[in-house]
Amino acid sequence: MSNLIIGLTGGIGSGKTTVANLFKQYDIDIIDADIVARQVVAKGAPALQQIQLHFGEDYLLPNGELNRTKLRHKVFQEPEAKQWLNTLLHPLIREEMITQCQQAKSPYCLLVAPLLIENSLFQTVDKVLVVDIPEQEQIKRTMTRDENTQAQVEAIMASQVSRQERLKHADFVIENTTGEQEQLPLKVEQLHRHFLKLIAK
Repeated sequence: MSNLIIGLTGGIGSGKTTVANLFKQYDIDIIDADIVARQVVAKGAPALQQIQLHFGEDYLLPNGELNRTKLRHKVFQEPEAKQWLNTLLHPLIREEMITQCQQAKSPYCLLVAPLLIENSLFQTVDKVLVVDIPEQEQIKRTMTRDENTQAQVEAIMASQVSRQERLKHADFVIENTTGEQEQLPLKVEQLHRHFLKLIAK
């Protein structure tokens, strides 16, 4: 089991995945909330059966997997459907992430969660690392990456905590502004060394 759990978060388009992949180079175990969220609704999982019973057969693809597009559309249009789904999945995702953190073999592990603050997951980690960029840059990068409109990106950002609120919870911050990106490997290396020192104390 890892001696230290670092929660890694940041707004959409901030570069969380890039930073997590840099830590992976040091053989650090990464527990990714997005991957866990897919695991709990994988083909044959109990949660998938409950979704099928609640919403109907047509929310499964012919191969027995979840029809994500159809479900996403449903919860986007119907707040009560979203509420039901969150009530079902959030505890399962949280439980699975904590289990995977406990099973991690590296000296410390990273729990990567876009909604670390929003879903109170920061209470399950030892330290919070925030990848931070200005909001205008978030919008620009996400529009380019996901081919979304500015309105779509702003709607996603509005559903996340503000940049200021996120930074309030941060024990460590990585600035990932344009021009700073070349420094990322060095910043990650310095934090990696620092985390190892924290464990050694």
